[in-house]
Amino acid sequence: MKRLLMIAVIGCVAGAVPRVSTEQKFSFVDLQPYANQKRADNLGTGAQGNNLAELPAGEQVFGAAKFKVGEGLLQLGSKVLEKMPEKVEAINVDRKLAKLHLLHATCFGGGPNKPGDAWFVVDGTLIGEYRVNFEDRSAIIIPIVYGQDVRDWFYVEGEKEPSRGKVVWKGENERAKEVHARIRLYVTTWENPWPNKTVTTIDYWSKKDQTVAAPFCVAITAEEK
Repeated sequence: MKRLLMIAVIGCVAGAVPRVSTEQKFSFVDLQPYANQKRADNLGTGAQGNNLAELPAGEQVFGAAKFKVGEGLLQLGSKVLEKMPEKVEAINVDRKLAKLHLLHATCFGGGPNKPGDAWFVVDGTLIGEYRVNFEDRSAIIIPIVYGQDVRDWFYVEGEKEPSRGKVVWKGENERAKEVHARIRLYVTTWENPWPNKTVTTIDYWSKKDQTVAAPFCVAITAEEK
């Protein structure tokens, strides 16, 4: 059989963040079998106290969706974070869905960094993508664009929020305090144009050789019709 592969690049939908309705049906994509970092690890460059330990674990509501926050997360690499992988493939989904809610951010790009700094990322830079794979071997690419979907998880007072994703959690860690910053996570919501087809897997990719930004994903939630 000739393999069918259709790739479409579709932007993520974001508007006013509604409250979670009791009629919404959420199911959690289990990231733990694929996790390569723990929330309590020293993330990024590995500076002491640079972690997400303050983020509440278990079932949580962030923005317009419920998530299940586990011990581990998916960390991708970049020109700065060379030790981490370019991609995490074949994350099992195996269900039909109307939307995907992505709880994520990136290491490096903003926060204390300013234009001209080696670790500064310009808005509009493509830093990664999620590839949603369907049972008929078609696929859709969800781009991760700096300044639109996410920004650095470090931020300073007055720093802009992304134009498409939503800031859903803010906190602190010891490293952020040292550089007079705080930390935050974002939710991107993607509407599936093919809700009657089963999503089999998701592949999570970075642009490791092209940018200093190193995306990471904490949780993914599927929402049924």
